[in-house]
Amino acid sequence: MAPALLLIPAALASFILAFGTGVEFVRFTSLRPLLGGIPEPGGPDARQGWLAAVRDRSILVPLAWDLGLLLLFVGQHSLMATETVKAWMSRYFGVLQRSLYVACTALALQLVMRYWEPVPRGPVLWEARAEPWATWVPLLCFVLHVISWLLIFSILLVFDYAELMGLKQVYYHVLGLGEPLALKSPRALRLFSHLRHPVCVELLTVLWVVPTLGTDRLLLALLLTLYLGLAHGLDQQDLRYLRAQLQRKLHLLSRPQEGEAE
Repeated sequence: MAPALLLIPAALASFILAFGTGVEFVRFTSLRPLLGGIPEPGGPDARQGWLAAVRDRSILVPLAWDLGLLLLFVGQHSLMATETVKAWMSRYFGVLQRSLYVACTALALQLVMRYWEPVPRGPVLWEARAEPWATWVPLLCFVLHVISWLLIFSILLVFDYAELMGLKQVYYHVLGLGEPLALKSPRALRLFSHLRHPVCVELLTVLWVVPTLGTDRLLLALLLTLYLGLAHGLDQQDLRYLRAQLQRKLHLLSRPQEGEAE
């Protein structure tokens, strides 16, 4: 039992790292663009046009750096999700396979956020500068971001957050209950095989709905949109199962407690 109990701190450390990274990701994708965390040298008038930008090293170099960071994250996230790598990790790390995957994903995302290079002099696809748009567009974006993040957190609860983070696998292993996926229904396993990213639409809203879509934000939104689209393969059967599970969770949450019923 002692060696098994040593797995718990490792799984908890992975969970804490992932949770902290998630909070930082909210700041990176929502708070910074909505609240204006990056000063612009020279202001909007100093920005270059699209044709001039492709010849300006001060724009191309940070964009190439940002692209490299994104490819690092996408490569890690995709490679470690392949069956070959998962089998190798399960052979050497056992029940910690999912926790290790989550920790590596969090570390890759931390690299993206910490070393991301803004391009304040680059061209913008759109920008709300004139009134009343300069007031109302950021407010509308803020509301949509709040709604999207609430939906994301709700969907993660539906998809068994503890299992996604690798905690449930370790918990079941310590208690001798086996692999949690072995207890899933065939419909659930089918859904998981088709949907690696259950919050696709909400993340796309966060990525694209911003008051100012600059060059580096456009790169971030385009690449992650492409990645999310390629990883999204739901059909009508999956959607019916997902709708039924959501209704069941909502029914359980809305049931009165025994003390209240008395």
